[in-house]
Amino acid sequence: MSSLSERQRKILQFIVSFVSENEFPPTIREIGEQVGISSTSVVNYNLAKLEELGLISRRKEVSRGLSLNWDRLTELTPALASSVSSQAMPPMPSIRHNGHESVLPSMMRIPVLGAIAAGLPIQVEAKAPETTDEWVELPDGVIKARGPLFALRVKGDSMIDASVLNGDVVVLRQQETANDGEMVAAWIEGDEETTLKYLYREGRNVRLQPANPAYAPIIRPANKVRINGRVVYIVRSLDN
Repeated sequence: MSSLSERQRKILQFIVSFVSENEFPPTIREIGEQVGISSTSVVNYNLAKLEELGLISRRKEVSRGLSLNWDRLTELTPALASSVSSQAMPPMPSIRHNGHESVLPSMMRIPVLGAIAAGLPIQVEAKAPETTDEWVELPDGVIKARGPLFALRVKGDSMIDASVLNGDVVVLRQQETANDGEMVAAWIEGDEETTLKYLYREGRNVRLQPANPAYAPIIRPANKVRINGRVVYIVRSLDN
């Protein structure tokens, strides 16, 4: 990996470690904070170098649009690649263009089934996947979670300290349970409303914790809260 600078090595190592721990890639800002770069343009420059070598693929219009090319990574940096299972981020397909091999991501389409409150709970518009007219497209391998996926558009600002902003789209793995501290879409029986919060179990109750000190937690009996899905990815709105 002699063609990489020390800074680029650190960036690459951080991306691999971050994906292993969080199941999704870091943002440009998170990369800069980790390696001590205050300028996003400098981070972009170094990411462009990694992209030129085929080590990563990027969709710049997506907040977390990084994908790792494990075939290329293993070829150049076997020690680094082996630190995370290749099952986490499967290899990208490659094509040839003008005699040069390029790594291009295949895409996955995820249905946006309505809106979810990141604020005070609100009644959400829920649609069946076959009736939705809105989809998000992400490179295969960006999301490590396996299983049925769906997306909801965020309304409100109660999760801003978790970098979830009004207008963003959250991608969720459909599941009926989650671990404490995970961000979930929770249906509150009786209120007949769904909200986006961190989940915590406290005895017979469930605490739905916002990530904004301006909002109070929502505490309900555990049998009145139904988990619809766990957040596995955040797509930043172009307006944010």
